[in-house]
Amino acid sequence: MNILIWLIVIVLLLYAFVVVNSARLLIKPKRQQLWTNPKQELGLGYEDIEFPAQDGIMLSGWFIPAMQMPAATVIMVHGWPWNRIGTKANDFLGDLPGSKAINLLPFAKALRDRNYNVLMFDLRNHGHSSAKIPLTSGWLEKRDLLGAICYAKSRNEVDPNRIGTIGFSMGGNTVVFTLPHSTDIKAAVAVQPNTSAVFGQRYRADKFGPLAQLFGSSVEILYRLSGGPSTAFIEPAHEAAGSRDIPVLYVQGTGDKWGSVADVANMVASTPNAVEPLYPETDHRFGGYQYVIDQPDKVLAFFDQYLGK
Repeated sequence: MNILIWLIVIVLLLYAFVVVNSARLLIKPKRQQLWTNPKQELGLGYEDIEFPAQDGIMLSGWFIPAMQMPAATVIMVHGWPWNRIGTKANDFLGDLPGSKAINLLPFAKALRDRNYNVLMFDLRNHGHSSAKIPLTSGWLEKRDLLGAICYAKSRNEVDPNRIGTIGFSMGGNTVVFTLPHSTDIKAAVAVQPNTSAVFGQRYRADKFGPLAQLFGSSVEILYRLSGGPSTAFIEPAHEAAGSRDIPVLYVQGTGDKWGSVADVANMVASTPNAVEPLYPETDHRFGGYQYVIDQPDKVLAFFDQYLGK
């Protein structure tokens, strides 16, 4: 009988640990510190920058100047719980379990080599930027991208009529949520954005199988208690409908067990000026991000076409 009691206690403690850690990742993710920079990694000149989000939250980032200026500018928006570089995916408590390492700097170099200015920054609650919990999967983070656009327009190196943006995962959500609120974005790329409820259900099903619903309900309660909106409220497809004539390229890997092609296809259908989406064959969610980094030509061609290259 004592053994049974101990087993029950252990199971309950494991359950509590998973729920609390999952909720913490949603509410206040553990920050990943910057482990390199554009100069150290790729020999690129850059400037440390700081600017306010639309609601005053201070954000930190890098500005990588083009070779000839004024030039078109691409603002890069990272995923959750990454920083402006990407993720090392080596922290058991700080990373989403099942994550793989992603380095966005090679894509930044590909942009700069095409004579784009590149602005990379940490979203609120990530990297070196200020905190304002909870995380909202792009809904409030759009204020960060709006702040980055305003900052970019203030620089002499930037052609204010040729600003584009690319976001990965939650950064993709952020891009989509921003589109109805900005006339400055001339081209946008969303790499594996997701509807929060869909992503949560699929992620938990992949990791917890038949216990997925139990974990999901508990995490949702803690998240709502922190002041977060219902995850059912965070629907990028609804916001995409307000993107007017902004050309938008969506990218979604076919082998993503957490996000889904169907979810992204719904966003495509809702976007008035969506171009032909890219659905690369992948075997993991992170394969979709890596596809853009390793094979950037189609994304670069998209920006060349719509930013007046």
